Amino acid sequence: MNLDEFAFFNQQLAAMLRDGIPLEGALRQLTAGLAAGKFRDETAALERDLTQGTPLAEALARRELPELYRRLLHIGAKSNDLPAALTLLADYYQRQHTVWIKLKGLLVYPVLILGAAFLVSLLLWWLTSRYILPTWFDSIGSWLDGSSLPAATRLAIPLLLNSWIFPLLFALPLIGALWLACSAALRAKFLDRLPAFREARLAQTALAANLLLKGGIPFPETVGLLESMQSGEGLRADLATWREHLARGVTRFASVAAGGKFFPPLFVWLVDSARENLSGGFAQAAEIYEARAAHRSETLMYAALPVAVLCVGALVLVQAYLVGSLYLVFISVMNSIG
Repeated sequence: MNLDEFAFFNQQLAAMLRDGIPLEGALRQLTAGLAAGKFRDETAALERDLTQGTPLAEALARRELPELYRRLLHIGAKSNDLPAALTLLADYYQRQHTVWIKLKGLLVYPVLILGAAFLVSLLLWWLTSRYILPTWFDSIGSWLDGSSLPAATRLAIPLLLNSWIFPLLFALPLIGALWLACSAALRAKFLDRLPAFREARLAQTALAANLLLKGGIPFPETVGLLESMQSGEGLRADLATWREHLARGVTRFASVAAGGKFFPPLFVWLVDSARENLSGGFAQAAEIYEARAAHRSETLMYAALPVAVLCVGALVLVQAYLVGSLYLVFISVMNSIG
């Protein structure tokens, strides 16, 4: 689901409901403007169910929408303030989109660079093995014996004869990146080790907890919902520990979160310092960790990307230099003629 589109959809829906347009009519108008896809199918089906008189809670349960979204819409409808719930959800998904779009750039740009470098190396290997080396040995290499070749050329020939090594150097990390992209479990485990992604997950969890608690859902039930929404093992394990502590009657948040490994001490302290106002504590934690994630992503982008470009460019230039070194023989030939 496109989070930016989803956030904008909910902003428009909230505005139309405030203007007095019925939910069914607002959904019908907004769905007509959506691009074809699964999200449009889901909103169209929701509008049909509501038009036929299906209660909102039942209609939402049939749709493949995020659990947090369905739960807060149900709460908003019960409190007769659906526009407020939609506004909160729109803000939540917009903030998610803003953070994750920066983090995705950290993954997409290096993969694009690796892919381009792999293709260039593959092209150089193919040209070298298919045309350059055979032509060189037939027309130039036979003029001189090995001892008469320039030192750079003597060094280049063994590498050029095995120039398949260069595409392989780019292919291995590229395959690893594609493997991560295809495996959700492996990707979650890998990304949780990167500070920027880890802090974005913390911010997302804190913001979701804030929304659920503001909606009036008890903290134990909120923890259970958060646990069901997570894909990373570390975060799920900590939330499961929270749930167990709450079931034993533990009330203070510092004690509830004790023994966890994913949530850092700063996060626990921020929430615990709010005492009874857990919603406010989670809101403060979300704000701080959103800022930390954005800062780390920008730092990594400005530092890691140029380094990656330089390393990849250097390897490609080495290949080009090796090919060019073959033609140093011309200088030797001209010297011998002279």
